Amino acid sequence: MHLLCTDVSSFAQVAAIISPFFLVQHSVLVFAGAKMASAGLQVARTKKDVIMKILATATLASATLLLAACGGADETTVAEVPVDTMATDTAVDTNANTVVAVAQGNGDFSTLVSAITAAGLGDTLSGAGPFTVFAPTNAAFDKLPDGTLADLTAPANQADLSSILTYHVVAGDVNAAALLQQIEQGGGEAQLTTVNGQMLTAKTDGTNVTLTDAAGNTATVVQTDVDASNGTIHAIDTVMMPG
Repeated sequence: MHLLCTDVSSFAQVAAIISPFFLVQHSVLVFAGAKMASAGLQVARTKKDVIMKILATATLASATLLLAACGGADETTVAEVPVDTMATDTAVDTNANTVVAVAQGNGDFSTLVSAITAAGLGDTLSGAGPFTVFAPTNAAFDKLPDGTLADLTAPANQADLSSILTYHVVAGDVNAAALLQQIEQGGGEAQLTTVNGQMLTAKTDGTNVTLTDAAGNTATVVQTDVDASNGTIHAIDTVMMPG
C-alpha cells in the first residue's frame, strides 16, 4: 500500500472519507431487508444474491475511495539517512593540536618549527607525550651568534641540533602553577630533567621565572601555559645550550 497509508494522520483522513459510505452501506442493507420482507420474498437464494450484490457495490466504492485517498495525498518521502559523520567530526586528530602544531600556528615560533623539522623531531613531539616545551621565540634565535643557526640546521649537524632542542623539553605536563610549586618546594629553585638527559634550573626573579642552562646562560619565561593536546608550551627569550 502507498507509504502515506501507514501514517496515522492518513488513516484518520481515509476513515473520515469512507465512514459515510459504510453508513450508506448499512442503510442500504436495512432498506433492502425491509423491501424484501414487504414484498414477501422468501427464497433464501434470491435474498442472498441481492445482499451480496449490494455489499459488493458498497465495498467497491469504499475501496475506490481508499485508493484515491492514498494516491492523491502528498507523498511522504523517506529521508535518506546521511552517512554518520559524528565519529569523524568528534574524533580528535592526534596531530591537530600538538605542541608542534601549536608552534606552527604561532608566528613567534617559526624558527623553532624549522629547527624541529631539520632535527627530525616533528613526529616525536607530535606523539602522546605529555611534554613541557620551553620554546625559544624567533627573537631568542636571533640572539645566537651569526651563522650558528645555519650551521645547526645543516644535515651534518642534525644530532647536535636534536640535542639542543630536546634540552628544551621536559617529560610531563608542567604548567606555570606546577612549576612555581616545584620552585617553592625546592627552596627557591627547581631542577628540571630534560629529555636530553641534562638539567635546567628554574628560579623566580621577582615576578618572572628564569631558566639557567649548563653553560650558565639564563632565559626568562615570557609567556606561560600555551596549551596543546599533548602538553604545554612556555615561551622563553633565550636558546638554552646543553653542556
